[in-house]
Amino acid sequence: MEYSGFIWTGQTSCHDVSGEEIPCACSGQDAEYAMGMPWPTPRFAVEGETVTDLLTGLTWTRDADPAEFPLDWRAALDFVARMNRERTHGFDDWRLPNRRELRSLISHQTRKPALPEGHPFTNVFLGWYWSSTTAAVDPAFAWYVHTEGGRTFYGEKNRYYLVWPVRGQGSGVLPATGQAGDSPFGRVWPEPRFELEERSNKAPPGGGQHVALDRLTNLRWRRSANLTGEPVLWEEALQVVRDLNAAEVTGAENSNQKYAAAGRWRLPNINELESLVDMSRHDPALPASHPFKRCQEVYWSSTTSMFEPDWAWALYLNKGAVGVGRKRYARFHVWAVSG
Repeated sequence: MEYSGFIWTGQTSCHDVSGEEIPCACSGQDAEYAMGMPWPTPRFAVEGETVTDLLTGLTWTRDADPAEFPLDWRAALDFVARMNRERTHGFDDWRLPNRRELRSLISHQTRKPALPEGHPFTNVFLGWYWSSTTAAVDPAFAWYVHTEGGRTFYGEKNRYYLVWPVRGQGSGVLPATGQAGDSPFGRVWPEPRFELEERSNKAPPGGGQHVALDRLTNLRWRRSANLTGEPVLWEEALQVVRDLNAAEVTGAENSNQKYAAAGRWRLPNINELESLVDMSRHDPALPASHPFKRCQEVYWSSTTSMFEPDWAWALYLNKGAVGVGRKRYARFHVWAVSG
């Protein structure tokens, strides 16, 4: 299976701005394209008190609350260290998961908890879980993930949240976080990570240096990360990408170019957007050598929030956080992706 650098969100339904379910065909929404590494069936294998995720190769405690109560970040690390000293469940290589490892458990089709349907875990708490990843914006903060709906944010390390230990190096599906000192596991980024595409059959008509290939994910992004020039409604974000495709088809010089341009650009799903994040940086949370221009603070994704389907997922690029916004509010910007 070709490595994609990000996994499928799990979203299978499409929803309008009121949250009502609609047909996915021609919607431009996440579930129409289902981009990312597909999930295996079954997704999980239970082995005693541990569960192996057959998608990522990571092994988790089946009990999603082994500490039985919230801990601060340092105490969470100490708890996992004690598990190793005691060879809990027969292993001594447990660790606190990094941010991407923790997010890999999230399904964007479910809520309360936002985990894949039929998951085998017990004692899943509907709240925040610590990751091992320090927030670049302030070393006194660390990232955590909310299992009720799937949000990803950061908080002071002296706050109290849940612990869900993981072990194993994984299968290489998940990319590294980009942060030195974080979990050493994860696919190493290529160098250089981004490549500007010359005009060719790979680039849209008029594309060329306007397109940047992410060699980690094989996704192609518009170099200008501000397609509208101002914040727009979610429905407008989907439409402006349709208009971009239509304009490139109109501008194509021959039938081959028209075919290549048709349907090329998409509003990215939330995992595609999150794949850009370098967790060692902020303002913006992008790799130091990125080639993008006109970066904005927050971007719409094509992924509906199933916690409240009249909201959609968004990436807060200045921080690297994954949150939501109400579809009817013109607060976020548009970045187009292809591939």
